[in-house]
Amino acid sequence: MDLKKIQFVRDISNNDEVLSIFSITQATLAQARNGPYWRLELSDMTGSIGAKIWSPLAQQFPEIAAGQMLAVKGRASTYRDILDVNIEHMKILTPEDTAELDMGDFVAASERHPDDMYADLITLCSSVLTHAPWLTFVQSALADEEIATRFKNAIGAKNVHHAYLGGLLEHTLSVAELCMKLCDQYDELDRQVLLAGAIFHDIGKAWELSAGLVKDYTDEGRLIGHINIGLEKVEPYLAASGLSVELQMHFKHLILGHHGQREWGSPVLPATAEALVLHYADNIDAKLAQLRGLFSEFEDGETGWTPYQNTLGRFIFKPHSTPDPTKIFRDSPVTNLSEGAFKVPVSSDGEF
Repeated sequence: MDLKKIQFVRDISNNDEVLSIFSITQATLAQARNGPYWRLELSDMTGSIGAKIWSPLAQQFPEIAAGQMLAVKGRASTYRDILDVNIEHMKILTPEDTAELDMGDFVAASERHPDDMYADLITLCSSVLTHAPWLTFVQSALADEEIATRFKNAIGAKNVHHAYLGGLLEHTLSVAELCMKLCDQYDELDRQVLLAGAIFHDIGKAWELSAGLVKDYTDEGRLIGHINIGLEKVEPYLAASGLSVELQMHFKHLILGHHGQREWGSPVLPATAEALVLHYADNIDAKLAQLRGLFSEFEDGETGWTPYQNTLGRFIFKPHSTPDPTKIFRDSPVTNLSEGAFKVPVSSDGEF
């Protein structure tokens, strides 16, 4: 069997022959009427797909573990709108075989380099945090070597949104920037505590979730959770910042309340304007990232429905976009678009 990575998850369609190598991110042994079978999740840098190994082939593999590399020959099929691979032949790769692979083919990562995003985060802090204790707190925490290393490499979630290396940092920067834009609209908001809360609202995920070939919850993540872990990691810098007790308490409230509802894992309900803004900004960014991932399966200009999304409780529709007549100018090499260079002709009676 050819061990070269020649096919990616995103390129697999219904009835395609599947012949490539994937990482196993989940493996469950189950029982069917004709014998045991394996349910697998196969992954690479472009996404994940379910797969099944039916008996009698399944009986040849009494143990399969997440984190192993698998060379697969099979065929893709769709059942209840879910694409799956029926595996006909397979080989679990040895460590020696795995060492020859380019692991960049199997681990998805943010399109932006984490160092660039981290630099943007620090620049944003320098421009917004005019109260010296806030700047001291945020800069000292971000300068912590362990925090910085974990922050840059962490995933944003196990599955639903930003579930790739650098995803946590990408999500954090997006939420922070969105919060600052909302402060421009609503000047009664305290943009400094809101920025600090946005930067550290999910920092505990850098310890809660493991990255790499297998994305799962750590023992610390399952036992304590990212909200409590995050507060624990930044507490020394918060205590040494010189911030008033009231500002420290408000910051902690933003972290504790950012999930918005107790049934969503929030220890407290957001009870300040800034806490509400952080909750909704976090939710908006997560939901749009999820939809962006779903819509990436569509061709340019294509419209239609996604499969049912359990986390959203609905199907999602990708509609046609409104035509944008200025797009041809934005995408063209023309550089002289000074004021008045582009005008829509209007008749004297006000009609186009």
